[in-house]
Amino acid sequence: MRHKKILIINTGGTLSAVMKEQGLSPDLSTLEMSQQLHMVAGDMELSLMDFRMVDSANIFPEDWTDLAGVIAEKKDDYDGIVVIHGTDTCAYSSSMLTFMLQNIDIPVVLTGSQLSIADPVADALENIRCSIYMAASGYPGIFVAFNRKVMLGCRVSKVRSLSFDAFESINYPDVASISALGLKINESAIPKRKGIFQLKTDYSNQVAIIKMFPGIQEKELEMFYHEGYKALYIEGYGLGGIPFLNHDFVSCAKKLIDKGMTILLGTQCRYEGSNMSIYETGRKAIEAGIIQAYDMSVEAAITKLMWVLGQTDDPKRIREYFSLSLSGEVTILNK
Repeated sequence: MRHKKILIINTGGTLSAVMKEQGLSPDLSTLEMSQQLHMVAGDMELSLMDFRMVDSANIFPEDWTDLAGVIAEKKDDYDGIVVIHGTDTCAYSSSMLTFMLQNIDIPVVLTGSQLSIADPVADALENIRCSIYMAASGYPGIFVAFNRKVMLGCRVSKVRSLSFDAFESINYPDVASISALGLKINESAIPKRKGIFQLKTDYSNQVAIIKMFPGIQEKELEMFYHEGYKALYIEGYGLGGIPFLNHDFVSCAKKLIDKGMTILLGTQCRYEGSNMSIYETGRKAIEAGIIQAYDMSVEAAITKLMWVLGQTDDPKRIREYFSLSLSGEVTILNK
């Protein structure tokens, strides 16, 4: 029986960090971690690659483009790929890779840890083990493996800063979990491929996030427009509300939309998503031309916005992209 071939790509993060004079910093190469990586891989045939050696706070869209290109180049030579990544921006990276690597035909699993692999009580090896076996599962897609569970890459968020249970799947079931029964995969949670693989790495970084709070001024929306931004993601209140009385954000948003800006509206609530059809605040936003984010995580919403604007600047096409779930990132409510 042929051993599964798995590529491990290291981008840095806590898993490969060591303590230096200025604090923890990624410094361990895959060669230096090779013994531990092979130890948890069982009979898998591992290949190791160092891509970046950075704290994930230093990961930017250009890194996503390069990483997606490497994965696209290497994917036909392996049964699956594991990406070691810092936890702080892992959910952004897994979301954007989902959009850039359309209909990927192998498992790509991002993972990291809350303690360095050099620490004897770290979660690193368990997370690597889970990632390797998910990468060998044959189920295609972009995933995040952490704390003995596997989550869809475009549904995950980091929700805890210290705990080993640092990530959760937002408004979506876990893809897999490890227990006394082994690695149990929830096939119904893995989106079906909708076509052939396509590498689509174009994006726009002319986007911004605005979080509503009592006292925010409408001119903040206008400021981003005048600075040349193409789109805004607004974290609204509750089910997706923004002010329309004394401080009329709805009318301000409509003016910007009429000038060609895209405005996407979600909720500050992590769970259960938005539904702008219920309250007057939401209905007025819909009438103004604001697009609804539904139950997307903030990471999926902002990366999808960046990616969509890289594919088109036609307002009708942008709206159409957000009316669809491309890779399981959103549940569209019936109109």
